[in-house]
Amino acid sequence: MAMAPETEKAVPAAPKGSARTKGSLRGLALRWDTAVGALLVAVVVAGLATTDGFGSGENLAFAFNDIVEVALIALPMTLLVVAGQVDLSVASMLGLGSALTGTLWNAGWAFETIVPVVLLVGVAGGLLNGWLVTKVGLPSLAVTIGTLALYRGLASVALGSDAVTDFPQTYADWAVDTTTVPGTFLTYPVLLFVVLAVITAIVLHATGLGRSLFAIGAQEEAAYFAGIRVKRIKLLLFVVTGLFSAFAGIVFTLRYGSARADNGLGFEMLVIASVLLGGIDFDGGKGTLFGAVAGVLLIGVLKNLLTLNDIANEVQVIVTGLLLVASVLTPRVIAAVVERRHRRAAGARP
Repeated sequence: MAMAPETEKAVPAAPKGSARTKGSLRGLALRWDTAVGALLVAVVVAGLATTDGFGSGENLAFAFNDIVEVALIALPMTLLVVAGQVDLSVASMLGLGSALTGTLWNAGWAFETIVPVVLLVGVAGGLLNGWLVTKVGLPSLAVTIGTLALYRGLASVALGSDAVTDFPQTYADWAVDTTTVPGTFLTYPVLLFVVLAVITAIVLHATGLGRSLFAIGAQEEAAYFAGIRVKRIKLLLFVVTGLFSAFAGIVFTLRYGSARADNGLGFEMLVIASVLLGGIDFDGGKGTLFGAVAGVLLIGVLKNLLTLNDIANEVQVIVTGLLLVASVLTPRVIAAVVERRHRRAAGARP
């Protein structure tokens, strides 16, 4: 008589405390962007415990609004760096946008007309950067060092050493930290940043374009042979970065009520520091938008705390520089240590 086949035994579901779950949690805890987020929370808690007035709505509105231009530019910069590119001309484009805003306002233009013109100039600047990188084949670092000087020079030509003030009160009130969204401590520029950050996060982490950016940053040639339009995507990224930088120039001008050719001088280092501090790999192909935003907020909160405690601006610059060095060096040291352990473990196996 034929024997009935044995039925397969049901495999029990892995318990919550299983090795796989623990490994996933451990991997999350070891991620650099998670560490930056935890450090941000620790700095906020320390500020609340040690510095009077730090947790007030007025101070929080000022602290976040004080870095809103850096935060806005950091969004497209994150996409650029993920794709293995960089744009060092962003602060100069901010200055050019501010200078043009002042020049056109002095010439009697309506502010509603000035804004789209300045944004178009930002698009043109991004196109120039992108064309030199994608069509001419120059490295983005060299190109944007050159356009950094070019755009700042154009700003000086447009406005000289003058400062233009007295912009429309309606627009000026929109940008300052004393005007907040009802019921919150968020200013309208910060609220705009939050909306744009959500959109950018969706693009980077939940769309085909985002996956293409990671593929380009990880291995550009392989991405090209996989059918990804590498040059078109990189050109688009530079255009968007120029657009955001010019818009940041308008916001900066309204927030301070002054258009100057040297506005935003040195901001490119703050943007790069924020992005790299958040765990975006400078070689491309790695990182999260959460980490970049956490890096921006960490620098902003530290700057605010140091200011409240009467720490000199030179010390603040040193702290930013140290954070930038740490953000680049620490992940590489950790990766080297982990790789060495894996080699030792592999060598110890019989």
